[in-house]
Amino acid sequence: MIRTTRDVVLDHLRRRMRGDLEGDLRENYHPAVRLLSAEGVHHGHDGVRHLAAILRTYVQDGDYQYRQVLVDGDVGMLVWSGRCSAGDIALHDGVDTYVVRDGLLVAQTIHYSSGAIVDHPDA
Repeated sequence: MIRTTRDVVLDHLRRRMRGDLEGDLRENYHPAVRLLSAEGVHHGHDGVRHLAAILRTYVQDGDYQYRQVLVDGDVGMLVWSGRCSAGDIALHDGVDTYVVRDGLLVAQTIHYSSGAIVDHPDA
């Protein structure tokens, strides 16, 4: 039985929270997946690994907050944020979109902004 878009996206998110990149690739990503981000266009499992390594320079696996998951047909969208383990950088405005066909992610777009966290003293 072919998994739904929701099934694939939710499994992807669970595996990433646990830091299971290789399991995520094996179970959820088509070998020829296309990825578009501010880092450029990447392809395949090595492209996913490359972009995941860049993201890990900002925030470790599991340090995400998934704020909204939307699914319509073969398209899914995730709204998320994160905070680096040192606590001085925040990732905000995170939005990933997914296209799922035959139970696998075949395309993904990735966008997030980062910035320093500034504590505001009480006035």
